[in-house]
Amino acid sequence: MTPPTAPVTSSLCTCFRLRRASRRVTQVYDHELAAAGLSLNQYSILRRTEREPRVLGGLADELGMDRTTLTRNLSPLVDAGLVETVRGRDARQRMVGLTQAGRDRLASAKPYWRRAQDLIDTMLGETGIQTLHGDLDRLDERLRQHLGEAP
Repeated sequence: MTPPTAPVTSSLCTCFRLRRASRRVTQVYDHELAAAGLSLNQYSILRRTEREPRVLGGLADELGMDRTTLTRNLSPLVDAGLVETVRGRDARQRMVGLTQAGRDRLASAKPYWRRAQDLIDTMLGETGIQTLHGDLDRLDERLRQHLGEAP
């Protein structure tokens, strides 16, 4: 007996389709990264602060979240001692940097991230991944322009 297949949505809403796919992709990454004690959001924050401390606003923009959401996502990482917030050159500027514990956790998480990445890549194939990345990058750029955001 073959397992039932998920119904194809009749929704024409692009946002619905993107969010649904995004949730499922996130579940794949979250499942793998759980072995390192991280979620995909947490892993992304650690990766983007790996090289050097980052200004909170710039980091939020790169991650595609507002500052409030980033601050909420940072709290458990700060509590766990994986990141620290420090003042920038300007006393009003907050920066986020990795601690040594954060570097160690990130290093242990990278193989799990790679496994999730390879799984998604295999599902779509090289051409599919290149097409998807190109389409998403073009859409992101056009949306930034439409919203009047800097590149």
